[in-house]
Amino acid sequence: MSEMFEVIWDALLDALIDGAKLLPFLFLTYFAMEWLEHRAGNKVNAWVRKSGRLGPLVGGTLGAVPQCGFSAAASNLYAGRVITLGTLLSIYLSTSDEMLPILISHKAEPLLILKILLAKMGIGMAAGFLVDLCYRKKLPEHGHIHELCEHEHCNCEKSIMKSALIHTLKIAAFIFLIAFGLNLILEFGGEEALASFLADRTILAPILSGLVGLIPNCASSVVITELYLEGALGFGAMLAGLLVNAGVGLLVLFKMNHNMKENLTILSLLYLVGVIVGIGVSFVAG
Repeated sequence: MSEMFEVIWDALLDALIDGAKLLPFLFLTYFAMEWLEHRAGNKVNAWVRKSGRLGPLVGGTLGAVPQCGFSAAASNLYAGRVITLGTLLSIYLSTSDEMLPILISHKAEPLLILKILLAKMGIGMAAGFLVDLCYRKKLPEHGHIHELCEHEHCNCEKSIMKSALIHTLKIAAFIFLIAFGLNLILEFGGEEALASFLADRTILAPILSGLVGLIPNCASSVVITELYLEGALGFGAMLAGLLVNAGVGLLVLFKMNHNMKENLTILSLLYLVGVIVGIGVSFVAG
């Protein structure tokens, strides 16, 4: 019993130490993101509204810019028929949610971060243009824009400092729980057991990662990114989950867009694109 307690204590202590090391980097990253959101958020939304046929290009590019709640704003714009379906999909696929802060806080190679961002942007643009080409539905001349402020996600009524601090503590808690769980698995099951479970998962891993990515919460992108950094997920599976993950954008879509059949179609398209790309990358990488 004492041996088990010691193992749990060691796993807990390691997770706390690792989490504490990340706090300064997480806070600085979120502070920069909040500042960017307050300074340029309205301009970004305006650019997307005016993008027209180039919507997927603009959406795919701006979706990769680290700012709070952009996917939620895009869902709102689509519900008001201000942007096209392809533009919405390009934003969903390119947005990074919590991925970027976690990669930066872990001091990931800049080349790796750029590789992931460019992949998400390129896939988002390509899928967006293809969808708009196949789904030629004209937008009304004057779309109706629903006003929305996702308080839980973007903390739009709080100061930049307070918002960044709350976001940092929230994500740090998720990271701690994931690290603690992985430490326990490695202590009790062993690294070989984990490696064996994850071996030969070229198809299954992207499918499962995509399902995690569908969870409309920042926890999903935290889980996927952390598992990749810990070596528990391959690049293809990680990419599948992060492509599918649109943060709270899907929640806003189902809340504001009353066409449930259309919402389910968008959800399916998002998942299929992410999983197909993830499986393809896994085969190439493997």
